[in-house]
Amino acid sequence: MAKVIAVCTSQAKGTRKELVPDGLLKEGYGMVGDAHADAGTHRQISLLAIESIDKMRQLGYKVGPGDFAENLTTEGIDLVALPVGTGVAVGKEVILEISQIGKQCHTGCAVFKQTGKCIMPKEGVFARVIRGGTVKAGDGIDVKPKDRD
Repeated sequence: MAKVIAVCTSQAKGTRKELVPDGLLKEGYGMVGDAHADAGTHRQISLLAIESIDKMRQLGYKVGPGDFAENLTTEGIDLVALPVGTGVAVGKEVILEISQIGKQCHTGCAVFKQTGKCIMPKEGVFARVIRGGTVKAGDGIDVKPKDRD
């Protein structure tokens, strides 16, 4: 079963995120208190699989959840295979909608400065918050396939 293994937040952009026990996601906004939350963007929440972080660990980098500035670190779900528009239920309350796969990396990224390599451009996933609520490590993740047009 797919699940959240870490919830992470930061007060400044361009930095690693700190692990927190839980996070409050606000509909149409993102994680309350996180620097990247913004009602005016489609990148309200970022997700990265622990399997992606493990790839960096296998290359010898000492990295973990939050080091790539992701809000939710997941396990057991192939995030980059989810089409834009796919619904994702997290825990008992939260509904996300995948809005972007990958991103253009900026040279000011703390991880890139330290390691010279970042996985977010190809393996990071972004989502809008469709229905808010609290998320915490251990919450299940259930994919709601995109409706066909």
